[in-house]
Amino acid sequence: MEYVGSIYEGEYHNGRLEGSGVYTLQTGTRYEGEMKDGMYHGKGTLHFPLGNKYEGIWEKGIAVEGKYTFADGLKYKDKDWEYCDGYDRKFYTEICNGLKPAGRSQLTNLDSPREIPEGCYDCGDGFYNPQTRVIIDYKNTFLRNADDDEHEWIVRTCRKSWDEITGYKPKH
Repeated sequence: MEYVGSIYEGEYHNGRLEGSGVYTLQTGTRYEGEMKDGMYHGKGTLHFPLGNKYEGIWEKGIAVEGKYTFADGLKYKDKDWEYCDGYDRKFYTEICNGLKPAGRSQLTNLDSPREIPEGCYDCGDGFYNPQTRVIIDYKNTFLRNADDDEHEWIVRTCRKSWDEITGYKPKH
């Protein structure tokens, strides 16, 4: 664990992670629950750095049953999903708290949205700088380098720090 930056606090059996424990990855993701033979096994919860969590039953390191909850409390359902479908594009906070009055747009599920650094994009788990192709988290810690596919997706779909004219553009 010391080689990869992970931390484990909990029970051991024959030198292996076994019993109840807390395993924290270098990324800040934390597993709290039962372990067997060094793997997630039994009931446990993965807590993600942005506040999301996955509560589940694990067998030999693989989740076999569970539920995912977003940081704002929205619970994911793989059937009968009613949030942000083709007919209703409201954010979860708008469903819970109502819509803003006319003329006041809500751009993200956060109200007010994060301020994006100059020249960057908000890609959901951090900010992306297209010049360096580096993604940092919201606390300015390196997350990853974007490959060509991720770069194209971010530039095409994510919120950016600058305004652009959309729609009709007059020719000069």
